Amino acid sequence: MRAIVCRTWGGPEQLTLTEVPEPVSTPEEVKIDVHACSVNFADLLMIGGTYQTRPELPFVPGLEAAGTIANAPDGSGFKPGDRVVAILWHGGYAEQAVASVQETFLLPSGVSFDVAAALTSAYVSTALALIRVAHLKPSEVLLVLGASGGVGLAAVQLGKALGARVIAVASTPAKRLIALEAGADRAFSSADDDWKDQVLAAAGPAGVSVCFDPVGGPLFDPALSTLGWGGRYVLVGFAAGQIPSIPAHRLLVKHRAVLGSSLRYFRYHDPAALRETMDQLFAWYAQGRITPRITLRLPLEQTADGLRTLAERRAIGKVVVHVREGRDAPPGAT
Repeated sequence: MRAIVCRTWGGPEQLTLTEVPEPVSTPEEVKIDVHACSVNFADLLMIGGTYQTRPELPFVPGLEAAGTIANAPDGSGFKPGDRVVAILWHGGYAEQAVASVQETFLLPSGVSFDVAAALTSAYVSTALALIRVAHLKPSEVLLVLGASGGVGLAAVQLGKALGARVIAVASTPAKRLIALEAGADRAFSSADDDWKDQVLAAAGPAGVSVCFDPVGGPLFDPALSTLGWGGRYVLVGFAAGQIPSIPAHRLLVKHRAVLGSSLRYFRYHDPAALRETMDQLFAWYAQGRITPRITLRLPLEQTADGLRTLAERRAIGKVVVHVREGRDAPPGAT
């Protein structure tokens, strides 16, 4: 089968498209004929050898697989031909992948493979951060940094679905417009020296309730200052490349909290949350309350180009790789 293979730690340029043996599933796994997989910042970290865990080289990157069941163990609830999406440790950039039965989900009829791929890593991780870690409530104020990226736009849409007032921060006018189109109530430029003051004025006297931060770096310190009494700051990544230091004394002043959220560790410690979250996301998608913005679709052989758009911070919304070009969307899917 064809697959994108990482043989040495580095950037997207060292990935190769090659023929590899089909994966072998265990009695606890399904085998999936992959149609689509999205591009995620974690893929860049993984191929660079800087992710939380490092797969043994060589390996196939790709953190989800949307497609059809090739085979499944008895009693799993799946059968060949079922349309599914699965969360993976890696392996999605290939014509076939294996996934845990517990982390594989049937697709509703209105969800195409590319939408499923776009929903799975970005929206699941974001929903877990906002709902189960930050406990975002209706009418609270949500500040979203990096609001035009895959998880940033997911946070904007999910914040609105949860009834929050959403303030977006992004670097360019085009990116801020996209955040507003996704439902943000206000959008400000991270390039402005006074963006923190603009956010505080928009948030009102109570300040920001929750800050969702996939960026880190120099935005952390001013964003922390926008939190009001009982504000929660949720770190989900460090796209800026710098891990901020947390000034503990500033947490005392307004009963603030800085929290971390990682999909990977929910998989270890609260796997039931994944299925509940997927069910909620499918329901919200059916209601039109969330819609992944897929701005680039690429064939498997151009996977490295998709990853490069993330590395160069040119990606807006989600980039999806179509593994089986021309066969990814069934009749009636959107």
